[in-house]
Amino acid sequence: MTEAPLPDVLRPERGGSPHAESPDSPSFESYFRDPDFPPSQPLAWALGHRTALLDALRGLFHGPAAMAQLRLWCFMELCSQPQARLSREDIQQLFHAVWPEALETVLKRLRDLHLLAWDATTQDYQLPPLAQQVQSLLAPLTTPPAVDDDDEMAPLLAQVAGAQQLGLVNANQLRHLHASLARLHDEFAEAIASGSEAQLRTAQPRFDRALQLVDRAGQALTALIRADHEDPRLEREARAIGQEQARLLSMASQFTRALQQADRQRVTLGSTGLTTSDVRTWLQAHPALYELMGEALAVPVRPVLVSQHDLIDVAEGEFERDRPNPERSMGLPPPADAAAGTLDTLSLPPELGGLIHLLGRWSEQLSELPPQPDPTDENTPPPGTRPLHDAILGGRFAQAAYRLQLLPLLGDAQAQTLKGLTGDLARSPWQWQASPRHLPTQDEAVALISEGLISPRPVDDTPTPP
Repeated sequence: MTEAPLPDVLRPERGGSPHAESPDSPSFESYFRDPDFPPSQPLAWALGHRTALLDALRGLFHGPAAMAQLRLWCFMELCSQPQARLSREDIQQLFHAVWPEALETVLKRLRDLHLLAWDATTQDYQLPPLAQQVQSLLAPLTTPPAVDDDDEMAPLLAQVAGAQQLGLVNANQLRHLHASLARLHDEFAEAIASGSEAQLRTAQPRFDRALQLVDRAGQALTALIRADHEDPRLEREARAIGQEQARLLSMASQFTRALQQADRQRVTLGSTGLTTSDVRTWLQAHPALYELMGEALAVPVRPVLVSQHDLIDVAEGEFERDRPNPERSMGLPPPADAAAGTLDTLSLPPELGGLIHLLGRWSEQLSELPPQPDPTDENTPPPGTRPLHDAILGGRFAQAAYRLQLLPLLGDAQAQTLKGLTGDLARSPWQWQASPRHLPTQDEAVALISEGLISPRPVDDTPTPP
């Protein structure tokens, strides 16, 4: 086989480097088509003037992962010591848990990288300015890992806010912060557009954390916008960050509406109180979902192989079956008598009819009484007055309570205009009166009942049936 030619986009130009990576590359500019392009870029120009710092970082992390980790740990421990100078005995005591051969290898590498200086006159070690610069770059590695991924923006905001207080902020820091805010905005926008409750619930803590961090850094950003800078890029980047901050804040209402929409779409499973969100959370936390199938898959599925001719026969049969029969009569069916049936209607409880019947019997008994003279005492009840419990008690407690609820209908003006049993009860020539006192009863279902009377209504107040 012959090697396929490179496309024109990947083919190196004449005079350029033929390899993507080569240890013999003379310079950084040799990787570009135009060697004059990198110096014209601010970022490339800044990196070109930090070669000593780049060499120190490259040498610090060069080699196996375990040795690079040991080298970094020793370097950060040395930078954290409060002494300006460290003797050989201090270093031996500081790294007493490290094997001497490994410690000597680390110290030699730090001296070769100019991250640790040995003073032969005073016989001690000291950290040069280059070491302080490397330590400031690697300081975030010494903090414990964040629980939430949204803390990736916290170091950038802290760096910008601190640099603003010292007057050392630059456009590159603001660019990194702007890019981080834009990525967060796009991530939260995708969560809102998805409409998934799981993604919204996952992104909600990060969104709240991002709003809190942006709000705390708002004072520093406002000061950057209002301050006078010699570099116009600072003000331009600060204003861009302010716009990105406003976009992030305006998304709070959208995020809330999306969560409310997810809450409205949540389905409650019967009367158990469980929702689809609870079921989803339980399924996600289940250690083995296959166990939920039980013995459902104990019998394997048997495939049925059908030849092409069989498929054609089945398809033709389905087509013929779906076709209407032209010989079938399209007229109306012959007349037939409807079958006998019953119509179920909603009926009122029998207690209502029983109470009306009881009041009717009392009215008949009242008409059989001889005429009585008008009582001189107003407190004397009229003839035919019955105690309240005579009309209430009887049967279960629910039936007695229902009769007591029907008594306010006696003499009700609006209920008297109704038809049916409710209107008949309201037009009965009786009235009732209850007192706050209670009387004990001999009924099995009711222990106490309000004391009251049911008396005939005066003749003038007797309603006229409609």
